[in-house]
Amino acid sequence: MRCLFVLFYLLISLTVRAQSPYIPLNQDQYHLIDRYEIRQGRWADNFHSTVKPYNRQAVMQLIDTLQNDPDGVSLSPTDKFNIDYLRADSWEWASPQPVRAMFPPVSVAFGRSSDSSATQPVILRYEEPGNSEKPLLGYFYRKKNDFYSIKNDDFDLHISPVLSIGYGRDQALTTALTTNTRGVEIRGSIGRRLGFYTFVADNQIYYPKYIQDYGQLYKLNTGGGFAPGQGVAKLFNGSADFIEARGYITFNALKIINIQFGHDRNFFGNGIRSLLLSDNAASTLFLKFQTRFGKRFLYTNLFTELQNGEVILDGSNFFPQKFTAMHHLSINLSKRVNIGLFESEIYSRDKFDINYLNPVIFYRYVESARGSGDNAFVGLDFKVNAANHFLLYGQLMLDEFLIKELRAANGSWTNKFAVQAGAKYIDVLGIPNLDLQGEFNIARPYTYAHKSGQTNYTHYNQPLAHPLGANFMEGIGIVRYQYKRMTVNGTFSVMMKGTDPPGRNYGGNPLKDYEERLRDYGNFVGQGRQTIINYADLRLTYMLKHNFFLEGRYLNRMQDSQYIPDSYNTTVATFAIRWNAPYRSWMF
Repeated sequence: MRCLFVLFYLLISLTVRAQSPYIPLNQDQYHLIDRYEIRQGRWADNFHSTVKPYNRQAVMQLIDTLQNDPDGVSLSPTDKFNIDYLRADSWEWASPQPVRAMFPPVSVAFGRSSDSSATQPVILRYEEPGNSEKPLLGYFYRKKNDFYSIKNDDFDLHISPVLSIGYGRDQALTTALTTNTRGVEIRGSIGRRLGFYTFVADNQIYYPKYIQDYGQLYKLNTGGGFAPGQGVAKLFNGSADFIEARGYITFNALKIINIQFGHDRNFFGNGIRSLLLSDNAASTLFLKFQTRFGKRFLYTNLFTELQNGEVILDGSNFFPQKFTAMHHLSINLSKRVNIGLFESEIYSRDKFDINYLNPVIFYRYVESARGSGDNAFVGLDFKVNAANHFLLYGQLMLDEFLIKELRAANGSWTNKFAVQAGAKYIDVLGIPNLDLQGEFNIARPYTYAHKSGQTNYTHYNQPLAHPLGANFMEGIGIVRYQYKRMTVNGTFSVMMKGTDPPGRNYGGNPLKDYEERLRDYGNFVGQGRQTIINYADLRLTYMLKHNFFLEGRYLNRMQDSQYIPDSYNTTVATFAIRWNAPYRSWMF
């Protein structure tokens, strides 16, 4: 990656425009943003919602546009509450709002009101959003979102604590489920030209049994604990003990190019899952270029360094590194139709291969020109905004496929692909803030796998796309209802996957070498030990203060496997306090 660092420092001198940090990936908050893009009836002007995370400044521009829409988009009291919440969360980029008072008109001729019942709005002043009613000691929490903040023309700083404390029970375990997260989040900008963000938290979490079982498939070979979406985790009294850290800097160069460098997660897609690149695995070291051509085109180049967790560390070696180079082109064909083209190459070198640095070339050509056996993917995504209430979306990921084998319908192992189809429906049947989402995902056996841990589609042994790996199909449904501070979420899923008996590879685990496959033909989704999972998760959340949540959760999971010892049902009930900490999904 050294050549990328050199390029990065050369370009930093070309900074020309204001730049804000990004809103961290957060399922609940991102649903609100996507909801208002659908409600607006057209795509946002300053970001493409297929490419996540979102820029704070761009989101505030969407909110301002929605509020000032001359067509008069109707907003419920809960929508207005959410807009105030989003503005307070990124107040430094939100436009000041007028403070109005109502006064009766005064008759000049008689020196009194000509109509004592008539009133007129008068703007007294403009006020920044997010102000606290009672700052702590006059210095802290002057803004609802920030423990401490500074904002002037030269420097912008926001510091907030992070806390997540939870307790619960799992019917399948005798030990209590506990969550203990303490950390800090810092963001800001220098001269509004260089944005920065950092997050660090210490965690001890005792997971339900089914997540511990999931960890047996994807944990590091060095031993220790397992935590979904994290890298190295240790064991602490039976729980996973890990430090999570993310951070980056971001700036604009050449007017239309944004550059971001650091450790964080990225996501391509519009669904609950992504079959291209998701936030399932740990944060990666990355360099990202985003080039915008007006409102219609967004071209993303993403270069990352990954870790192969399949080696055994003995104190004298490191996790072997591997790299990815990705292109994603998002195109607004109209104000309601968007398509995206995706290309990715994952490869193993001692250092970053500058041949993949070319931002416009097809990677398959580079791969063949180098005579390498790298792992290439191509993909397609789309979304349609319909009737200001619906979003239809989908993805297609092609790992490998042969047209003649597809036509033969003979179950060739080379036909490796994954498909997603989904829809969102907001304000169902005219009921304000009742939203539905349905999604279907399927991945053929051996998709995302390759010859070794140096070229498979994983990071720290966890899948970079779907958490189930491959050889699965699933249907997901989400019901959301919100009334101001209270939100009810119901998540329901049916998952069918094929697991492996000892010594066999049916294509569900991307960590396994596909050259050790069971057979060349006759493969089908769900082969192996077929396992069917019924999942229901009901969550009640109340926001007591800004980003301070009280949350109760009831989860029921029924697992039925052809291998009887893997069949069991479990019920999980938890209560948690979250302060500037996102909700963690446990849908596996």
